[in-house]
Amino acid sequence: MGIKKLSFKLPTDFSEEMLRNRVARELRIKDFSVQIENKSLDARNKANIHWLVQVVVSSPEIKNGEQIEPETLRIPFKKRTEKIVVVGSGPAGMFAALVLQKAGFAVTILERGSDVQKRGKSILNFERTGNFDPQNNYAFGEGGAGTFSDGKLTSRSKHISLEKKFILSTYVEAGAPSEIEYMAHPHLGTDNLRKIVQNLRNSFENLGGKILFETLLTDIVVKNSKIQEVVTSNGNFPADALFLATGHSAYETFRMLIRHGVPFRTKNFAIGSRMEHPQEIINIAQWGKPQLPGVKAAEYRLTSPADGQHQVFSFCMCPGGIVVPAAAYENTNIVNGMSFYSRGGNFANAACVAGIHPDELAGKTVSPLDALSVLEKYEESFFSFSGGYKAPACSIRDFLKTKLSESKLRSSYPLGLIQAPLWELLPGKIVPAMQAGLADFMRKMHGFDNGILLGFESKTSSPVQVMREPKGKVDGFENLFMVGEGSGYAGGIISSAADGIKAAMSIVLK
Repeated sequence: MGIKKLSFKLPTDFSEEMLRNRVARELRIKDFSVQIENKSLDARNKANIHWLVQVVVSSPEIKNGEQIEPETLRIPFKKRTEKIVVVGSGPAGMFAALVLQKAGFAVTILERGSDVQKRGKSILNFERTGNFDPQNNYAFGEGGAGTFSDGKLTSRSKHISLEKKFILSTYVEAGAPSEIEYMAHPHLGTDNLRKIVQNLRNSFENLGGKILFETLLTDIVVKNSKIQEVVTSNGNFPADALFLATGHSAYETFRMLIRHGVPFRTKNFAIGSRMEHPQEIINIAQWGKPQLPGVKAAEYRLTSPADGQHQVFSFCMCPGGIVVPAAAYENTNIVNGMSFYSRGGNFANAACVAGIHPDELAGKTVSPLDALSVLEKYEESFFSFSGGYKAPACSIRDFLKTKLSESKLRSSYPLGLIQAPLWELLPGKIVPAMQAGLADFMRKMHGFDNGILLGFESKTSSPVQVMREPKGKVDGFENLFMVGEGSGYAGGIISSAADGIKAAMSIVLK
């Protein structure tokens, strides 16, 4: 059996038969199998948009072909007695727990929210009635914040190739479409994610792991720089090692950890609002046409130097998606975005955020605790302005003119909009930068001014970062690990999951 790698330019609506015909003509063979290794859209020339496809062909007719031996993440198993507690069931927590359980440890996951089905019902009720559930919302519950997102599986993190392969293959085993292993910009969609996180939980439990829902971490017992046990709303649990994968919305957990001497520092982060456009505007701007056969919906990634001091960029772009009320706590008003796998909605949305340091935001040097409080006050101020969970909003044109004039604002946001001078609600330090950035975006994409800005986007990244070793162990503690977005070192599904895996492997390989 010989193996050959080939690259093709193919129409956006190419079929499997078309691909096989190209392979047969190129190699002059009949008996073969073909596997796509990479697939990316080339839209640089709107008159000739096509897929760039790399394939691996296997055939007995190929002589002296390339030999491919894929590397895999090896998790050695041995019988162990240590009990490990993992707090949080998002990507970082679940993948750390899976690796540790596969390696023979006795692992218990503590999740403050409910299972994904009960969580989904609470979110649906919130969007219908405005009744907020502090236990189950877009931030907390099985699968973490990523469960209700676009489910992007891209990452700029370096040196995680083995971890990434393990993550993607694990997702496929849990029901994800196989294309995530070869698409240049793969995504799962919230509908797939809701099934996948449940299947991951089943796999973890089948290995002997335990997961306890509706169990909130309230305290830790520390002796001689070592975690002895964790205190929760459902009792105490002994821990030979504690992995914290709380996400960056768990403010009360950060405050508890700081009280126990866990070292944090402030860092640059990004805040702003969410942009929303009719999806057709984005399609035409990117493709030159309203639809493209074989492609779901057009995406964009935009950056701007803005005012020269605060870079402005789009983040978490959701093609054909929905803007959602992402408050983690009652009496705060935050927005985020999500998409279904089909990306078939009428609107496109993305964060429009500016980078800033908490010191500049506060106008003075602040501690990590102060940084959380400053951000919390802005989240509460948006709630106070709207008197609830309606999203303060204005058109992009009005934001640039700093004058409200357009009253008809179309949006996917389920709880409604309230017209607002966002330039007065957002931190004054970032408004000029956002205005410069949006003007730049309008020059780059035709029709971009025909959109709106809504709400407060404060969960792009964390304003605080735990002080830890590269593989997750917290400085000054023997058996405390902090991973994922809550640590301040990861962002997104892949980098968070990889962070959890690296930390887990650091004790597996001891």
